Amino acid sequence: ENRSNFKNKSSEKKKRGEETEGVETREEESSEGAEGNQSAKEEPSLAASEEEAKPPPSSLMILGDYDRKPVQPFLPHWLAQPKLVQKCIKDNLFPIRDVPGLHPRLLKKLQVNGIESFFPVQAEVIPAVLQSASNGYLLGQGGYRPRDICVSAPTGSGKTLAFVIPIVQVLLDRVVCQVRALVVLPTKELAQQVSKVFNVYTDGTGLKVVLITGQKSFAKEQEMLVHKKVTGYCSLADIVVATPGRLTDHISQTPGFNLTQLRFLIIDEADRMIDDMHQNCLNQIVKAAFRVENDSGSSMLFQRTKPGPITAATSCYPQIPLQKLLFSATLTQDPEKLQQLDLFQPRLFTSVYSEKKTLGDGTETDQDTNKKYTLPEGLSQCYVPCDLNSKPLLLLHFMLTMKFTRVLCFTNSREASHRLFLLVRAFGGVSVAEFSSLLPPNERQRTIKEFEQGKIQLTIKWGPLYERRFLRMLKDAGIQDIKKHPVKGNSLKPLVQRYEEALCNLEKTIKVMEMGKEIANHD
Repeated sequence: ENRSNFKNKSSEKKKRGEETEGVETREEESSEGAEGNQSAKEEPSLAASEEEAKPPPSSLMILGDYDRKPVQPFLPHWLAQPKLVQKCIKDNLFPIRDVPGLHPRLLKKLQVNGIESFFPVQAEVIPAVLQSASNGYLLGQGGYRPRDICVSAPTGSGKTLAFVIPIVQVLLDRVVCQVRALVVLPTKELAQQVSKVFNVYTDGTGLKVVLITGQKSFAKEQEMLVHKKVTGYCSLADIVVATPGRLTDHISQTPGFNLTQLRFLIIDEADRMIDDMHQNCLNQIVKAAFRVENDSGSSMLFQRTKPGPITAATSCYPQIPLQKLLFSATLTQDPEKLQQLDLFQPRLFTSVYSEKKTLGDGTETDQDTNKKYTLPEGLSQCYVPCDLNSKPLLLLHFMLTMKFTRVLCFTNSREASHRLFLLVRAFGGVSVAEFSSLLPPNERQRTIKEFEQGKIQLTIKWGPLYERRFLRMLKDAGIQDIKKHPVKGNSLKPLVQRYEEALCNLEKTIKVMEMGKEIANHD
């Protein structure tokens, strides 16, 4: 039965096909015999021939048959179209006298300190900050709120001076001592360096710079920040340089510490601040900046409110704007992270871009988006393949055989840092010091100073970078041309015997230290 049904169905299909062919034939014959315009006859026949030449459409849909293109993240205009700054410092020095609007007092101070030219980042950013405060610190340019400024440039490009100079100039004519500028940095050492630069350029101006990092007692820092009078508290600082933890303590616990007159908020090492979850600190700063203080002695005329839409009501009285200046060697391109900072119409100055991209002429070229970070000019890098046990020996080889001086060595733990320090000291021939949070602040400060002066050849520091992450980190950073620097075993032979003796001495030293700990715990 199935066979007979199949035969009947196939014969029916055959008949229908023959009937269809006959119809098509008759239609063609009738169209050829029809009278009318000759061109009207030829055009349909041409179209019909083209249609017949095309393959019949397939009833099957092919999935996945397309070229996969990488998804490009959407970037805000200020991130996608930054102001590009020249990378090469030596070939693009800018005479300080050519910077528009720079105060003669600061010009003289720069020259006294041996600075005759600005680096490219400084030459771009200093005028931008000065322009944003051209009407004084009460109002932005044209009476509007000044735009926030972001700077992305490698270490050594002069970012610190790029914000120190314009801030000092803007505050030169201040009448009342109030906290007008606040610089927040992730570590005590960085805060010390920035504070030192500020002190150089505020010397003789009457401006007061206060460093709060926890290196002094909390009560001592309070005495440096505020003074209580019969009429209320008054500020003793125009510029505050601080670490996040100590700063939030003073915001919440120091009576009279007032940020309601804050004009500049500088966040240095911005990426690190964001990644280390200091966002709560930044929120507390902004909250304190817009807090109404009745006992501060400041005029209520200049009390400000959180900025919102510009209306006739909001424009009828002057209000000190809070301008944010972000500086980082590796500014994030993640809009979600940057959104947390609540930036206002930001401008980005960057020297981190592909060499293919041209400057100044508006020509569009391809940008290497994978190359996220750049090295300071004149700095080269390479890596040495080795096993774990030979790392200290290779370090000694570089110090003694290859005559490396002023070397910073990072380890992945404080314990490893201390052991390496003891080993190098036992080996001899290298002036070495360790640097970690286990040491008191005054000793760490002394170590930095001696290292800068060249009295210490090798400083061993705890840096939580594991070996297995090294190559992945380089790849993520877009660094693909790092050189390999193999060290032959023969070059290490002269050091092996002393190295083994140093290891034995290290083992004895560690045993003595452990015995001392056991005795102390027992007592």
